[in-house]
This record gives sequence, C-alpha cells and structure tokens, in this order.
Amino acid sequence: MKSKVNYMMALAVGLIAACQPPVMEQQITAPILTEQQEILKGKKLVTTIGCGDCHSPKVFTAFGPEEDNTRLLSGHPQNEPLPAVNKELVSEWVLFGHQSTVAVGPWGVSYAANISSDETGIGNWTFEQFKTAMTKGKYKGVEASRDLLPPMPWPNYAQLEEDELRAIFKYLKSTPPVRNIVPAARPFETL
Repeated sequence: MKSKVNYMMALAVGLIAACQPPVMEQQITAPILTEQQEILKGKKLVTTIGCGDCHSPKVFTAFGPEEDNTRLLSGHPQNEPLPAVNKELVSEWVLFGHQSTVAVGPWGVSYAANISSDETGIGNWTFEQFKTAMTKGKYKGVEASRDLLPPMPWPNYAQLEEDELRAIFKYLKSTPPVRNIVPAARPFETL
C-alpha cells in the first residue's frame, strides 16, 4: 500500500509539473539611456580606455604631461615636425614623440588621428564608419582603405559591445571641434 501511495504521489507531482507553462529564460536588456546619459557613458569609456593618451597633445606641468584641454582629442599637431629618425634604431624599436601623438617603428611613422568633432576629425563620419575603424581597423572607417597602423590597439576595441561603441561615438561627436589636419602616415622606406 505504501508503494502504491508513493507511486500515486510521484504521478501527481509529474502531472502537475507537466501542466505548468514552460519557464522562459528572462532576457536582461540594458536600460534605455537618454542622449545625455549615453554621452556621459561615452566620456567615461574614452577616459577609462585612455584615448586621450595618444589622441590629445600634451602640456607639461609640474606634475608631468597632461592633456591640453584646448586641443583635446585633436591628434598629432599639424605644425609639429618630426625630427630626424635613426632608421637602424627604429627597425627594432618603437619610439614615441614627447606628446605621445606620433610613433615611429618598423612600419614607419604613424600619427594619432584627430577624433574631435571637427570636420578635420570625425565630424563628418557616420557611426558605421566609426564602427568599421574600431572593429575592423580600417583607416577613416572605409572598408577599402589601408589598415590602421600601430600603436592603435583597434583589436582591443573590437571587443566592445555596439552600445559602448555608439556611446563613445556620440561623446566624440559632442566634443568641441578642433581644426587640425594630421600629417599622413609614412612608410618605413621614406624615413
């Protein structure tokens, strides 16, 4: 009798469980941010990632180099010439300019781009161009263009979620425009 009761209980529990609606996995969605919140999120990401470390010219203070707020994110200054480069040295080493906006190495010379909202920066870019530059490493975000040069760590940024890329883009587009035409990259052979 006891085994019959146990069987009936198990059967009842099984039937009750089978009649319940399936448990749906709850999807977690990111909260919808206002435009201002998205810009602030982008600013936090740009600051945390350190975009200004390379893309902002520096001023020298008692505490060392700091980003020049009058040229924030404007890239390598167009009127700052590159001194003579020792090809033998840079064939095996990477050298950075004193403002960290230019790097010289076995690939040649690369200058940090203007990523301010000016038309000489990314002011005319679409989000798709920005996404292509950040996730595929393409110059000016154009699929058919050359690859971005070192030291731009675009493979790291390719790991960002689209909402993070969009927030960064919105922040950059909200920055004060700084007119600055960054010099063109130079291959090693031209040094």
